[in-house]
Amino acid sequence: MSSLNVLAEVSGNVTAIGYGLAAIGPGIGVGIIFGQGVQAIARQPEAYGLIRQNMLLGFVLTEALALIGLVAPFIFQAI
Repeated sequence: MSSLNVLAEVSGNVTAIGYGLAAIGPGIGVGIIFGQGVQAIARQPEAYGLIRQNMLLGFVLTEALALIGLVAPFIFQAI
């Protein structure tokens, strides 16, 4: 059996690899959101409430994308 045939016989649930790759984007996004939020609060402490509100809204939307990436393989399974 050649190595090409062995590579072609990968079976199982490959969605875990797909979700792992898809989780990189939201992870980077959350880091950017909070990093820039803290920097903005340090520059303008009087705007803390507005910056915090926008920072949390961005966090929620970014995490929603990550959760959609987690749930999508279960919804769209190949039959």
